[in-house]
Amino acid sequence: MPLKKGSSPKTVSKNISEMMGSYEKSGKIGTSKPASKKKAQKQAVAIALNTARSVKTPSSKGKVTYVTRKDAKNKTMIA
Repeated sequence: MPLKKGSSPKTVSKNISEMMGSYEKSGKIGTSKPASKKKAQKQAVAIALNTARSVKTPSSKGKVTYVTRKDAKNKTMIA
């Protein structure tokens, strides 16, 4: 199942638990195979926090602006 978009702690926590569940079933997180459960957990946290960094903000004229906190460049997509 794809990860949820959002930066709330609840959403991040659900994303982490979803990835750990897939690791326990298949031994993979995405395409990588972490050697231990601890490394898999660290990787799941990193992926979930990276997903949470992307924030959607509504803009004028029916466009959706994607703003990343890392850099101030705006990427627009017609909604």
